[in-house]
Amino acid sequence: MTTNTLIALVDGSAYSESVCHHAAWIAGHNDWAVKIYHVLSRRDGLENQDLSGAIRLGARTRLLEQLSSLDEERAKLAKERGRAILEDAQAIVRAAGDIDVETRLRHDDLVETITAKENTGDMIVIGKRGEAAGNAKDHLGSNLERIVRASHRPVLIANREYQEIQSILVAFDGGPSSRKAVEYIAANSIFKGKAVSLVFAGEPVSDTLRHLEQATATLEAAGFDVTVVKRDGDPETVLADIASQDGHELLVMGAYGHSRVRTLLIGSTTTAMIRSCKVPVLIVR
Repeated sequence: MTTNTLIALVDGSAYSESVCHHAAWIAGHNDWAVKIYHVLSRRDGLENQDLSGAIRLGARTRLLEQLSSLDEERAKLAKERGRAILEDAQAIVRAAGDIDVETRLRHDDLVETITAKENTGDMIVIGKRGEAAGNAKDHLGSNLERIVRASHRPVLIANREYQEIQSILVAFDGGPSSRKAVEYIAANSIFKGKAVSLVFAGEPVSDTLRHLEQATATLEAAGFDVTVVKRDGDPETVLADIASQDGHELLVMGAYGHSRVRTLLIGSTTTAMIRSCKVPVLIVR
């Protein structure tokens, strides 16, 4: 069931503006509404611990009262900051066109929020790195892989700088997931008029080439200009190189497959691929 709604996740990081621009681009082309979430996590660690609850025997009442007041003030400031982030995000999306935008401030675990709310959206957009990452290039958002694993909706992982998407790179291994990614591109209006490169890396297995021909025919029948690329090597290396060198603005992948592309979304290779790829990544279930 479609909802004609996109879910965008924002925090205070530099990636949030890119998330908003990607959300506006997708929603504008699909005539979707946008729901923007800012989640106040329950897992903020020692920095946000309940100091008043850490005092036991012998504490003076005045100290307990001061710590309790500090806890309340910290919570209040976190909510006010969250509302400010949501206001800015809403303004960015609305500035891109006539888009219906709602905001949600939620106190929860981020992945639990996605699990609870993903049925209210047709796609999820999240930044490549979270607020805690700062400018560290080798650090990914701590919740990113958890969201990719948990979500049953397509997830677009935005990089730091938004740029208009004109050319799409598709990781193709012939498996059901990659074939579904091709069907998703063919059916979705946001991709119309874009150039598409189908990339297969490594040794083909049974029926791979037949599926590659079928995928090409599906995209061409939908009006796409398709280029087929076959290369030796590890998929993560081949895809990252092509994405960075050949001018593509988006990498589209299926979530699972039956060749080595499968490893891209499982275990440590997930973060390695997303880290090395300098363009947004759309993961299709």
